[in-house]
Amino acid sequence: MASRNWIPIRGAQGQFSRQAHADMPEGTYEREVSKEGFFGPASFLYHRRPPTGWTKFEGPLRPRAFDLARLNAAEPSPWAAGKVLFNSAVEIRFWKLSRTMPALARNADGDQLLFIHEGSGELFCDYGRLAFRAGDYLYLPRGTMWRLAPAEPISVLMIQATNSHFGLPDKGLLGGHALFDPAMLETPVIDDAFRAHQDEAGEFEVQIKKRDQVSTVTYPYNPLDAAGWHGDLAPARLNVKDLRPVMSHRYHLPPSVHTTFVSDRFVVCTFAPRPFETDPGALKVPFFHNNDDYDEVLFYHAGDFFSRDNIDAGMMTFHPSGFTHGPHPKALKNMLQQSKPATDEYAVMIDARDPLEVGEAAASVENAAYVDSWKTP
Repeated sequence: MASRNWIPIRGAQGQFSRQAHADMPEGTYEREVSKEGFFGPASFLYHRRPPTGWTKFEGPLRPRAFDLARLNAAEPSPWAAGKVLFNSAVEIRFWKLSRTMPALARNADGDQLLFIHEGSGELFCDYGRLAFRAGDYLYLPRGTMWRLAPAEPISVLMIQATNSHFGLPDKGLLGGHALFDPAMLETPVIDDAFRAHQDEAGEFEVQIKKRDQVSTVTYPYNPLDAAGWHGDLAPARLNVKDLRPVMSHRYHLPPSVHTTFVSDRFVVCTFAPRPFETDPGALKVPFFHNNDDYDEVLFYHAGDFFSRDNIDAGMMTFHPSGFTHGPHPKALKNMLQQSKPATDEYAVMIDARDPLEVGEAAASVENAAYVDSWKTP
């Protein structure tokens, strides 16, 4: 992010807390308004009522929720999976697969992340074989040929960095081994199982996606025929249970602290179980906020989603930039005191700098009543 000489406002009025996200004036609800996600200047307003207490919400800014688990078709090709959300920098699809891919895939449009929501199996690619299970991120550099062989039906959240790359966030003062040690990244192996896969007879198709169009190349042999490789570019696997979230016992940290992968115009974050804040005055739920520069997307993988009501695994929420949001009313009851010591949720968040469009696949499984879930019962 380029440095900017922000307009140097410094002020305060009325009742307020000197420390963000803690020690709010009694009977108030804090709302953060900030620039550049949570990295720029910010102000904190203290409302007498929850900022989401509307009775009616109309127009395209409304929050949306999609039950992706209801997308039932198991497509043999990832490029046949329907688009969920997309813009010029990122493309999100949800894909189900019940058998070994009959053709190989290759994405020439950008780096690819496959998040395994359900199931297990093996990835075969240019670099060898890599076993996968639920909760895995599979990172596939642009141009990699690959094929999945499920051991059971799988469902996959696909995230494409269009015409760009995935990298790791700058961990700054935390040091390079925070969040996860890079040694946790597993790369493919060339072993007997991979060599047996290479020896399969017959014709092999490779479906190459470029500019969102698919070209098919046919070989009279398996093109995954590498005898070896070396270098510092390869697919990699990282499981959500390998993550060690940053937390503060006295301050509710913004979601950006959980950034796992970065691209040019969006980030991918992972929420994993962590202890709740223990300071009596600290917020124990996400704070109300306006993220006026990023569209926010959350895919719910597993666990108890403590700030949301009536959200199940396999669902996705979409909060367009400019929409004021925060905990649902049920979660607000635990704003300053939780009944258990830690969260137990796993979720994938995608924050996009540019407005996202809703794809046909998501629109077909939308919960139109989601906007009403903030209404006080």
